[in-house]
This record gives sequence, C-alpha cells and structure tokens, in this order.
Amino acid sequence: MNLRNTSENYGSIAKWLHWITAILFLGSYVSVYYRHWFTEAKTPANWTALQLHLSIGTTIAVIVVLRILWKLSNRSPDPVPGSRLEHLAAKIGHLALYAIMIIMPITGYLGTSVDIEYFFMFDIPSFKNTDYFILNFSDKMTFKEFEKPFDLVHKEIMGAWVVWILILGHISAALYHQFVKKDRTLKRMTTST
Repeated sequence: MNLRNTSENYGSIAKWLHWITAILFLGSYVSVYYRHWFTEAKTPANWTALQLHLSIGTTIAVIVVLRILWKLSNRSPDPVPGSRLEHLAAKIGHLALYAIMIIMPITGYLGTSVDIEYFFMFDIPSFKNTDYFILNFSDKMTFKEFEKPFDLVHKEIMGAWVVWILILGHISAALYHQFVKKDRTLKRMTTST
C-alpha cells in the first residue's frame, strides 16, 4: 500500500488521517453527551467527561492541521465518473467538512473557561487565562460576554445541527456511491486496491 495518494486511490496516510478524525469526532460527541445525560454538575464524572471532550477537541485541531498540510503536499485521486453537479456537490461537501473541522476546535477552545487537562497528562491554559485575552479583552468585557458568541456557534448551531447534517450527508454520499452508483469512491478510502 502506498503512503501517498495515487490517481486511483488514497494512500495510507490520508486514510489514517480520515478515519482517526472520524473516530475523534465520535469520541467528542460521546463524551459531551455522556456528560450532559449521565452526570451531575460539579462531580468528578462530569469533570472527567468535560476534560475528555476538551482533550479530544484539541487532538482534532492537531489532526486537522496535519490533514491540511498533507492535502496541500499530496495529490488527490482523480474524481470518479459523475455529472458536473455531483462533482460540485462533492467539492462543496468536502469544503464544508473541512470548515467544521477548523471551526469546531477553535470555537470550543475560545468558548471554554477552564484549562484543558490534556488526557490528564499536562495542562493547556484556557484562552481566558492567556496573556492575549488578559491584555486585549479582560478590561473591556467579562469572559462570559466574550465566550457567548463562540458557545452559540460551537454548541447551538454547529454542534447541535450543522456537524450532524454534514456527517450524515457525507456518510449518505459514500453509501450512495457504493450501493447505487457502484463505483470506487468508498473503496478508495477503505481498501488497498
């Protein structure tokens, strides 16, 4: 199996980055829903679930940077046969997915008031505790006022609706290519041939 993409297939690095991102997004949602549905506020279980969510979000940010660098330095496989509309929809869908992979970690970080205990190994200061926030914002507004628009985007708009719609659209498109069009779209991201 090639490390790099070819005209026909994604290479192993692109595949790993894709599937790691998918698993991390799933883990992020599992941890945050577990926190809201199964824990009480201000309990150790609630804190652990929050810290897992924040740690996973931080990891997503790193993986997304690696994905973008890899995508910029590596060719993409040639498009499978399809109409101009299908290719346009695929391009828009992938751009939207990259947008959420960038927006979600940034708004999550800017909208949290607690330090990130990165998988309980070391701390990453919250934006509220950085010199940048203290020097540029703290005398103009409270952190609660600062974080409000980021929380709105991260939790109420993107997290509750947009991310789910895009992920379900992405999965549906892959299944459509596999079972209706019967082309190699899904196989290029899952197999070595």
